[in-house]
Amino acid sequence: MRVGQARRVAARQAFGRGRRHALWSSVALGALLLSGGVAFAQAERLAVSEATPVDQDAGIRVPEGFDAKVFAEGVGRARHIAVRDNGDVYVALRTPAEGGGIAALRDRDGDGTADRVDYFGEHAGTGIAIRDGFLYASSDDAIYRYALPEDGLAPAGPPETVVEGFPTQRSHAAKAFAFDNSGHLYVNVGAPSNACQVEDRTQGSPGQEPCALLEEHAGLWRFDAAKADQTFADGARFVTGTRNIVALDWNPEAGALHFVMHGRDQLHDLFPNLYTAEQNAELPGEEFHVAREGADYGWPYTYWDHQAGQRVVAPEYSGDGRKPAEDARYETPLLAFPAHWAPNDLLFYTGDAFPDEAQGGAFIAFHGSWNRAPLPQRGYNVVFVPFAGGEPAQDWSVFADGFEGAAELEDSDDAEFRPMGLAQGPDGALYIADSVQGRIWRVTYEG
Repeated sequence: MRVGQARRVAARQAFGRGRRHALWSSVALGALLLSGGVAFAQAERLAVSEATPVDQDAGIRVPEGFDAKVFAEGVGRARHIAVRDNGDVYVALRTPAEGGGIAALRDRDGDGTADRVDYFGEHAGTGIAIRDGFLYASSDDAIYRYALPEDGLAPAGPPETVVEGFPTQRSHAAKAFAFDNSGHLYVNVGAPSNACQVEDRTQGSPGQEPCALLEEHAGLWRFDAAKADQTFADGARFVTGTRNIVALDWNPEAGALHFVMHGRDQLHDLFPNLYTAEQNAELPGEEFHVAREGADYGWPYTYWDHQAGQRVVAPEYSGDGRKPAEDARYETPLLAFPAHWAPNDLLFYTGDAFPDEAQGGAFIAFHGSWNRAPLPQRGYNVVFVPFAGGEPAQDWSVFADGFEGAAELEDSDDAEFRPMGLAQGPDGALYIADSVQGRIWRVTYEG
């Protein structure tokens, strides 16, 4: 393990296995401490409690002192979002709406609600961000950028191609991306597979050895953010062994890229002799990592068992659910979240409109599970992780929930809303995008 990883693992285990899906009690919040002497009570203002009511207008609940308002309705199947310095909001759409694959929203009267929506762009996709006067956006096979108008809302001209020629894939094709502070662009190339089996998602099928998909998939690739007309071949692999990364962001305090990875599925379906259906619902953990150049994050050969606090060998590669993986070869996560929650966006908060303990912390949008049967589906929330000194200062808490509607959701298709995208406004407000109805929330702190 790297320096500090053993301490983090021990700290995670001290919180108790399987407790991270629960809201922290006031006793636990006041009693437990982590490095630096940071008390859990300090982050209580950024956590919903059992008594927090659902805001009937917004349809979700946020901590006491915060206010969630509907900024826009029905914009389309929203993915990631970006907010310009003037407050204009840009939303990448999974499928094009009439008029284009990106929605541009403006609040002209300053009441906190969008009153103008324009659509543009022939490409639909997931990633979207603003950098140096350009709006960058991705389809499933390319990264584009539009020159933003000085005063207008939607760009007038066609996009410029930044990177194209990504490998074609049948699943996990979203090209989520992020920038660092040195002019680099990092792009996710997910694995078009669950666990790199010889016969994908087939009971008992062994894993490919070596996994051929690792040659052009399952990693982050780095490109020049300012250069046009690059191809996939021009990029450099930055990390490997990541099944699929939709949630990634640059942490300015740590000076490092971070991500939350989608874990693998179907442990019981594929290996019923090794895992029960209940174990399948609870494993593996969704892993929160620092992206270290050249590092291996374990897919498909391993997965992170957050209940045991260790990395174990995958059953496709002679694992039995308990066999530990080589510590020195693979990265240990900063934190791990419950299985199948589907982390779909990550935002490091840099504003000053929220309480002090929010500064530098991470908000993570979980899209929610689809495969936790026979247990109820879970996730469908936004969590907060306090950071200090470039590392989590304590464990995570739920910041916003109630998106799914039904208390005991059996099928993800029945969810009323599913959190998908996060963005910070110029005034420090937090924007949350929903992929079901296309609702956008704007969350502010009233104190």
